[in-house]
Amino acid sequence: MLFDDRLATVLRHRAAGDRAKQTQFRQLLDLLGRRQRGSDESLRAAAWLRLAALGETIPAEARATMIRDPGLRFHSPELAAHFAEDEPAVAAAALATAQLREDDWEALIPRLPIRARGFLRLRNDLPPAAMRLLDRLGISDRGLPVPEADSSQEEEPESSAAVSDSEKTAPRPGSRRKPPRLVMPRPANDALEHQETGESETPKRRSGTSIGTLVERIEAFQKERTRKQGAAPLATAQPGIGAPTLPLGDEANFGEPAVLGFAFTTDAVGRIDWADPQVAPSLMHMAIAPMLGTSDRKVFLQHRPLRRATATLDGAPIITGEWLCDSAPQFTTDEGRFIGHAGRMRRVVADGQQASDEAADANNHVRQMLHELRTPVNAIQGFAELIQQKLFGPVPHEYRALAAAIAGDSARMLAGFDELDRLAKLETGAMELESGAADQSGVVAAVSQRLGAILEPRGAGFQLDLPETIDVALTRDDLEGIIWRILASLAAGLTPGETSQVTLVGDRHHSWMELALPASMAKLDDIFAAGRTGTPGAASAGAFGQGIALRLARAEARAAGGDLARVDARIILTLPRLTAPRAEPSDSGSAQGASG
Repeated sequence: MLFDDRLATVLRHRAAGDRAKQTQFRQLLDLLGRRQRGSDESLRAAAWLRLAALGETIPAEARATMIRDPGLRFHSPELAAHFAEDEPAVAAAALATAQLREDDWEALIPRLPIRARGFLRLRNDLPPAAMRLLDRLGISDRGLPVPEADSSQEEEPESSAAVSDSEKTAPRPGSRRKPPRLVMPRPANDALEHQETGESETPKRRSGTSIGTLVERIEAFQKERTRKQGAAPLATAQPGIGAPTLPLGDEANFGEPAVLGFAFTTDAVGRIDWADPQVAPSLMHMAIAPMLGTSDRKVFLQHRPLRRATATLDGAPIITGEWLCDSAPQFTTDEGRFIGHAGRMRRVVADGQQASDEAADANNHVRQMLHELRTPVNAIQGFAELIQQKLFGPVPHEYRALAAAIAGDSARMLAGFDELDRLAKLETGAMELESGAADQSGVVAAVSQRLGAILEPRGAGFQLDLPETIDVALTRDDLEGIIWRILASLAAGLTPGETSQVTLVGDRHHSWMELALPASMAKLDDIFAAGRTGTPGAASAGAFGQGIALRLARAEARAAGGDLARVDARIILTLPRLTAPRAEPSDSGSAQGASG
């Protein structure tokens, strides 16, 4: 690609709604986070200004989530320096995600605020030069500071011969000897370790085990505070485990944790030996087989995979209820010996809610895919137009014709992408149609007249039965789009000599337009299914055929408060009527006064 106009394409669009602002913010993150050479500096300056303006309207948690996206390419030290001045959540996410070169880190770290330098203390993948620079700047400890040991207690000598090898590598929770290095413990085992030994969890003893426990406790506190503010995560810490009250003036007020899913492993006899930390204390050593139904239990005991098996858990409130279990058997690589199951459980939700969530996720994936497809198609179209207009120099007429054809095909592809994007937005509720006033009778007559020029040579057409006027609560552009998609879809299915009856009626609240389906479409089980059908050379309802066109018209009608449905060999379009304004009471009152 010789001409990169992705940044200009993103800046060309004006983000009006919240979703559009977040989408544009994510696009600018991706483009500004890359190393670009030879780009237009004025364009990049405009992009930085747009990024700062969008950052003031998007919540900090949403910005931090977008920065932590694994698909983000974050290689720009300028972007890291920009976010280091932002709110703590955004700065921490940016400095934890940035993948910079060693010389970039050396130039960036001295420019960072003192608070932002501290966010780098938990990273273990920094280059050696960056770590030495942090040490010189006073950020030498990669964990929380260890509380000073009690002066009344004596440390054990390093060369004590009574200490065994196992105790050197895994010190006991109550040991006063400092560990040789910081080890992030396994959360589930860490919680159980204190319960099994029966020792009190004082700050002094925790400092002897590992700094990782304190780090996890602070992370759990931050998650709980976020949940209380209205952004509940998928899983929160269990009350009383790893969630202290920090000296920040906050009170520990834990509600019922919301766990929607967790991972687990079992030993060879089917008992859970590891689980996610938020549920581990409630699940450890629990047998899986008694939770399953009869048929699923048999499959589990035969060391076979489970798929969407129903499991009933009984115990602590955090795990009690119905779950869906997916698991797979695990075997050793050398001997092939069975060692247990590994799987995941998720809460059972209502079928309607699950179907709605799956449809919303699918539409969101479609919108993301369309965004990725628009960029190369825009580049192809722009380059073809440059060739066709001879902006790079003389071009043979044959090549100009090919470039014009490519530009036309690109325009049709972009129009199809716009249809799919509009359909996805309407079906997910991300877009609403504007209210207005339009004459449905006039629009139907005008669209049928335009299609008549195409249908007349084949002896096909529409027989209209329309009232003089019916006003609906839609703008004329939206109404024309709906009527065109419906009539063009039917026109594409009309055979030579075939006609379709169109009847329009209405009452005070709604209008009904009834259309007879062509014989070719009446045979279809689902006229809203995707697929290119219709008579060759007939009117085109859209880039993706009649099914998508009718589905888009149905989504637009539903967004306006109506519907498009099939009834036997007909389709019926329902739209809300325009409410007539009430007469002014002053006129009638003055008239009665005059007559009196």
